[in-house]
Amino acid sequence: MTDLAAGIRYVVLGQRWLAQHPGRYGRALLPALIALVLYAAALLVLLLNAGALAAWITPFADDWDSPWRGLVRGLAVALLLAAGLSLTVLTFTAVTLVIGDPFYDALSAAVEESEGDCPAGPERPLWRELWAAAVEALYVLWRATLWTVPLFVLGFVPVIGQTVIPVIAFAVSGFFLTLELVCYALGRRGIEVKERLRLLRGRRWLAVGFGVPLVAAFLVPVAAIFLMPGAVAGATLLARDLMGAGPAPDAEPEPGPAPGPDLTKPAPTRP
Repeated sequence: MTDLAAGIRYVVLGQRWLAQHPGRYGRALLPALIALVLYAAALLVLLLNAGALAAWITPFADDWDSPWRGLVRGLAVALLLAAGLSLTVLTFTAVTLVIGDPFYDALSAAVEESEGDCPAGPERPLWRELWAAAVEALYVLWRATLWTVPLFVLGFVPVIGQTVIPVIAFAVSGFFLTLELVCYALGRRGIEVKERLRLLRGRRWLAVGFGVPLVAAFLVPVAAIFLMPGAVAGATLLARDLMGAGPAPDAEPEPGPAPGPDLTKPAPTRP
């Protein structure tokens, strides 16, 4: 199984784990519901003001004739909304994880215990846990922005801006979404966010395979509420694979050498 396919399968395994442990599900829905209300309001404001923002960022088109001015500003509106949705996917997870830190940490620990062992995380007061989660979320957002801004600009390039760039943007969003979701399992092992980034770069297709389906699903706001707990569970299983704590799903055992003759026994003699 390739890393890409394994990443996709961890999405399914996380949701299946929640289905098998329904008692963990209800409490884990609340943080995503709160975040959804906040982001729905923010996206509504962006939608209502997208035309004015498009005009502000394209002043060079003020004197253009129709239909070119309308086409350029229509494209600018589409790119603004796409950037807003992409940013929502990235920051929605970060904000939800900060809001739900105690809930999701307990959920991730329960997943690890069900797999046989759960490392003891660092003992810190709740306020320090929330502060550390917020700092890590800002770091991930900053690293994601280093990709998002250039991709936004390249979106204005004809042809590739409407074909190649959106695909790359989805892959980048999926990678950083995975980086956010593995925070509990890897943080429990004392692995800082920069080291998590390095680890996922070494298995980038695993991270992309896990994150991209969730990015697509999280574009549907209601789906984000119901899938977030399973996403945390799946990311915990993925992190265990990443650290070698468990095999990849459906991994085939390595073939061993063919058995040879037993030299400790005497060769049979012919009568």
